[in-house]
Amino acid sequence: MRISLAEGAALHGLLEEATGDIVVKVDPHGFIETASSNIIEIGYDLSQLLLKPHLADLAKREYAAELKAHLEAVLAGSPEENASVEWLEFPVGIAETPSHLEARPHQKVWYALSLRAMKNEDGAVIGALGLLRSVERLRALEGEVYSRARIDPLTGLANRHAICASLRRQLAAGEEGALALFEIDRMRAVYLQYGQRTADEIICGFAKFLEAVVPKDCELGQFDGERFCVILPGLARKASLDWAQEALETFASLTLTTTARSPRLSASAGLAVIETSVDWTLRQAELALVMARARGGMQVAQSQEPSLTRSRVAL
Repeated sequence: MRISLAEGAALHGLLEEATGDIVVKVDPHGFIETASSNIIEIGYDLSQLLLKPHLADLAKREYAAELKAHLEAVLAGSPEENASVEWLEFPVGIAETPSHLEARPHQKVWYALSLRAMKNEDGAVIGALGLLRSVERLRALEGEVYSRARIDPLTGLANRHAICASLRRQLAAGEEGALALFEIDRMRAVYLQYGQRTADEIICGFAKFLEAVVPKDCELGQFDGERFCVILPGLARKASLDWAQEALETFASLTLTTTARSPRLSASAGLAVIETSVDWTLRQAELALVMARARGGMQVAQSQEPSLTRSRVAL
């Protein structure tokens, strides 16, 4: 179906108003001939420019080559590029920072581009027409979902999935270290006596305490509702034991009660060497924690069971 120039201009305006997309038209060499007025959102006012920018100029420098290659493939009539509408995502390089972006000059502002070649009656490519759509909100939502999947909502600490991922990276790198697993003693009794709100406050308080005493370059996370993990890279068993014991004593001294109604709090810890696998390391830390609690709490116990790797070496 053929449309007149006036009809094309009307359709262009309707599309711009309905979707907020930036419409761009490029010549056979990739230079922008015309664009919808809202291209000013990314800092380009074509009416004020003596030389028209190239489409690749819209992207940040490190992404310009990818955008240029995509454009060249479309203009060359590549079947792969024109078989379906492909959306190429890239951060735009702001030419003149608009007022709504001044508060975040160091952040990347992401857009997606859909580009289709235009041909004349003889089938020769005479340029391309593209839609430039902001995906900033989508990127923000993706980041939020990713964060929620790896962060405990109560304490704001890394959750079990994030801790396991860190352990896998450390094992893959072959780095030495220890894992400390902490738990507040008699937490079930505290919950039954004082209720969920008080229990949550205690858990959050313990998380803040651990954040304050965890050594530099060590990673803290919430293993589950009441237990916390600390990855201690590079620390020998004795150094890890001394630090964990000091942390428990400090926590107990800070939670001394002044009234009979307040709960007396203490914690226990289990230590394990990071080795063999994530499951093995976590299992050893949990066993050590069980032993510490069985001894009455406020103690640090170490896993003594040799790993399969050690057993083979000993043989």
